[in-house]
Amino acid sequence: MAILAFGQRHWRGLVIPVLFVLLWSVASALDWVNPKLIPSPIQVIGVSINTVLNAEFWLGTGASVLRDLGGFAIGSLFGIGFGILLGISRLADHLFSPSFNALRQISLFAWLPLISTFLGYDNSAKVLFISLSVFYPVALHTLEGVRNIPLHQFEVAKVYQFSRWQLLSKLVLPAAAPQIFVGLQLGLIFAWLATIGSEFLLANYGVGLGNIIISGRAAFNVELIIFGMLVIGVIGMGLNTIATRLERRALAWRAPQHL
Repeated sequence: MAILAFGQRHWRGLVIPVLFVLLWSVASALDWVNPKLIPSPIQVIGVSINTVLNAEFWLGTGASVLRDLGGFAIGSLFGIGFGILLGISRLADHLFSPSFNALRQISLFAWLPLISTFLGYDNSAKVLFISLSVFYPVALHTLEGVRNIPLHQFEVAKVYQFSRWQLLSKLVLPAAAPQIFVGLQLGLIFAWLATIGSEFLLANYGVGLGNIIISGRAAFNVELIIFGMLVIGVIGMGLNTIATRLERRALAWRAPQHL
C-alpha cells in the first residue's frame, strides 16, 4: 500500500507538466504563438535528439556535474567544520561570528568580480564560487544543530571523560546530523544554481551546460535554449533525489516522524 501511495503522489505531480505540454502543442498547431519565439514541442524534441547525439553535449554535462560536485564537497567540508567550531567553542564564536554574519549578507554574485580578478575565468574560479555558495547554508545549519544539543548531554560526556574525538564522533555529529543534512540539501541546490550561474557569468573558458544555452542564445536557437533549461532542471532534480535517499539511509536510526 505504501508503494502504491508513493506512486500515486508522483503520478499526480506530472499532471501540471503534461497539461502544459498539451496546451503548448495546441497553441503551436493553431498558430496562436510566434514559432520563432516559441517553437513547438516537436521542434524542441528534434533539436534535443541532435544535441544528445553530439559528444560536446556529454562533455559539457560531465564538466558541469563534476564542477558542481567538486565545489559542493569543498564547501560542505569547510561549512561543517566551521559550524562545529563555532558551536562548541565560545572563543571561536566570539572571534569569527561577527565577521561571518557580516560577510554572509553580501550577495554571492557580488563575489564574482573579485574571484575573477584573482583566478580569471577558468575552472578554479567557478569551483571557488560554487564552494562559497555551499559554505554558508551548511555552516549555518551545522551551527544550529550543534547549538540545539541539550547541555546535559555535554555534561554526561564530561563525566565519562570523552576525548575531543569521542565528543565529536559520539555526541556532536550524531546529534547535529539532522540539521547538517538540511544544510547539505540546501547546499546542493545552491551548488547547482551557482554552477550554472558561474558558467553564464564566467563563460570565457571551458565547457558546461551553461555554455550550451549561451550558444543557443547567440544563434537565436530557442529550441536549444529550452532543451538546455530542461536538462538543467532534470539534473538538479536527480541530484536532490539522490541526496534525499542518502539522508534517509544515513538517518535511518531516527524514529519516524508522523505528520
